[in-house]
Amino acid sequence: MVQRRSGKRFFVWAALAGLIGGGVFLATAEVFALLFARTASPILAVGGFVIDIVPQPFKEFAIATFGEYDKIALLAGLGLAVLIASAIAGILQFVRPPLGVIALVIAGVLSTAAIVTRAGVAPLAFLPPVLGTVVGSVILVLLCRRLRGWRDSFAGASEDDRATATTDDPPTDLAEGESARPGIDRRRFFLLAAVAGASALVVGITARTVSMAVSSVEAVRGALKLPSPKTTVTVPQGAELDIPGLSKLFTPNKDFYRVDTALTVPSIDPDTWRLVIDGMVDQRVEMSFQDILDMGLDEYAITLTCVSNEVGGELVGNAKWLGVPLRDVLKKAGVQSGADMVLSRSVDGYTASTPLSALTDDDLDAILAVGMNGEPLSLEHGFPVRMVVPGLYGYVSATKWLTELKVTTFAEDEAYWTPRGYSAEAPIKFSSRVDTPKIGEAVDAGKIPIAGVAWAQSVGIERVEVSIDDGDWVAATLSTPINDDTWVQWFMEWDATPGTHYVAVRAVNKNGDLQIQERAPIAPNGSSGWQRSLVRVT
Repeated sequence: MVQRRSGKRFFVWAALAGLIGGGVFLATAEVFALLFARTASPILAVGGFVIDIVPQPFKEFAIATFGEYDKIALLAGLGLAVLIASAIAGILQFVRPPLGVIALVIAGVLSTAAIVTRAGVAPLAFLPPVLGTVVGSVILVLLCRRLRGWRDSFAGASEDDRATATTDDPPTDLAEGESARPGIDRRRFFLLAAVAGASALVVGITARTVSMAVSSVEAVRGALKLPSPKTTVTVPQGAELDIPGLSKLFTPNKDFYRVDTALTVPSIDPDTWRLVIDGMVDQRVEMSFQDILDMGLDEYAITLTCVSNEVGGELVGNAKWLGVPLRDVLKKAGVQSGADMVLSRSVDGYTASTPLSALTDDDLDAILAVGMNGEPLSLEHGFPVRMVVPGLYGYVSATKWLTELKVTTFAEDEAYWTPRGYSAEAPIKFSSRVDTPKIGEAVDAGKIPIAGVAWAQSVGIERVEVSIDDGDWVAATLSTPINDDTWVQWFMEWDATPGTHYVAVRAVNKNGDLQIQERAPIAPNGSSGWQRSLVRVT
């Protein structure tokens, strides 16, 4: 019975051997990624691959469930999967070698494939996962070999030797040739496990920390002083209502929504950044960050909306942007006749398809933005340069970490989200939202404000109407709009009585169009419907 329990214990140590082998694999890959290609981290590459291939409904579920923490949730899930797979590989290698090594090699092949198929991959990016696989496999083989030696010597040892193998002190009276005693084999296993495990932990964390420090441009961004704009946004009197719980007129940068496909935020030195304009143009143009600044910056107030925003959702924000008109940038290259789309590309390979007319219309302020709410773009929001286009959902217009503008046609090229079930063109469906009273929070009876925001980028909001308990629609009071590209705040005073009530809101734009009542999912071109909230009054 004791021997059986001890035998089962070897499977625990085999799982530990697998975890250490997997850790050595990842740590080695991180070290060589630091030397050859900082983007060649297996975990990050596989995570990026998962983001690319996961079906659209799962993407929507992740965004709805985890919000801006969706990528952290993905990394946590991948980490758990790596732990489980490594433990299984260790047991397989212990029980039936070389199955564990084969499993590790498969992981290395998948990691390599995920890395070399990413956009802008470095020539030697395949080396980190390959070398990580080799070193991790060697450690796994050595650990399991010593573990099997311990098991075999334990099985053939006397009861006294087994007792010795479970104590902390090694035997001191061994004669020559007695190294196979279980106590010695046990110590050899744990010594190698301790050295390999500690080394993997220290080296891996150090390499990832150094990689982040080397690639970080936060200090550069912090020291960057953008030139004063030629023109600034005039905020009229009455543009912001002072109502508790109502969204601010300009969304603070730290609160501005973030939805993108980048598992880790790209770090781009503005001194080395370049924007290429090519495709159906008279001449290929390459611009530096300083070239953008030298064009002279203007300030714009524009509301952005994500196509993943549900009715009443928070994936919408308003900001002051510093930038230059995209139409002036495209003029430098000379757009040829027949083109109808610009395919914008991010440094991480993401692409968006924007109608050419939206970028060249003199009445639309489509811009290359370098600043947001009075400071350089944050790394999360596209530093050093991104696109901001009013009237279009972000997935077809708001490319962050911009590096290329390809003038082309919708017939010739398609962007990242198009083959994934989303429309190639996506004008924003104007909408309205209730910010207060918040759903699920009880309010006291008496006069209280019902307030929120409404947006109809590039057209403007004419009025907002509210209905209580399916009663008549009553016009709300609007804030003074900054322009037609930004949201407006609205409110109405309500004499709330105890009980549960339904509050519905809808908007009318300046073209006289009524907000779409019928509910529609976010795919393929944005959600629709009137928000209807349950309010509890006490």
